[in-house]
Amino acid sequence: MTMTPEQAAEIAALRSQSQPTRRATVPALEEILYEPLSVLDHGFVRVIDYMGDDSAVVQAARVSYGRGTKKVSEDRGLINYLMRHRHTTPFEMCEIKYHVKLPIFVARQWIRHRTANVNEYSARYSILDNEFYIPAPDQLAAQSSSNRQGRGDLLTGAEAARVLDLLKRDAMQSYASYEEMLNERPDGSKRDENREGLARELARMNLTLNFYTQWYWKTDLLNLLHFLSLRADSHAQYEIRVYAEAMLDTVKRWVPACYDAFMEYRVGGASLSATALKAVRRMLAGETVDQASSGLSAREWRELMAVLKPEG
Repeated sequence: MTMTPEQAAEIAALRSQSQPTRRATVPALEEILYEPLSVLDHGFVRVIDYMGDDSAVVQAARVSYGRGTKKVSEDRGLINYLMRHRHTTPFEMCEIKYHVKLPIFVARQWIRHRTANVNEYSARYSILDNEFYIPAPDQLAAQSSSNRQGRGDLLTGAEAARVLDLLKRDAMQSYASYEEMLNERPDGSKRDENREGLARELARMNLTLNFYTQWYWKTDLLNLLHFLSLRADSHAQYEIRVYAEAMLDTVKRWVPACYDAFMEYRVGGASLSATALKAVRRMLAGETVDQASSGLSAREWRELMAVLKPEG
């Protein structure tokens, strides 16, 4: 992660301040408030602000006046019930705001999650930093032969070296051309006083998708958990998954009871179709069931068998 001295000073100033409040605060999340959590080579996730805690979810479910009116174990039991039975509205009562620095191609994947408030760094107004993402060697993989949107075997040797060289060379060249078209340096000074330079909103089109952008991303807990259920999953693209994993750790700090329920019933649980459930019941009754007699498609059968496969 790259941070300027000015950015580091700003974060230190924010973390040095403390304000009295009657709102619910969470010490474990306060510990990392404003701190950048490193992701990829130059990226980060920072918690900027939040509202609510586990008790806010419970309070909304009970529509009660105060906090702490029930035992912690009872509150946890209610949160588990809400998660288990998909009573989702109480989880919308908590909100969190992140500052995220991420490659443009990851941002374009991320923005498909539309249930959030987003404000992105404007390359029409400002000059983008000369920072671009280069995958680690253990993330350089060929196209999967069985998954059109996944990775296959790792590239190695000369082929991997050539790919890394191309990625670096193209990014460096595109930024050099970007600066030349702008006729500006990152600090805003002119490169050539005798030229006007191209408008920033046009010059940016030349940059490759591995350049970094930044945004503020604010969402409620329900929609954050939906995002994490998809993007922290092992099937998600690595470059967005590592952001989701960093955010998952902030959720654990922020709302530990909700986090535990989420891991138990969403991440660690499974949803079965009516036909799959019938097949499982037949198996439990001692009947021999195969794909042909299950009523499931071949793909659904494989997925069911993966769920039922013993651990280890």
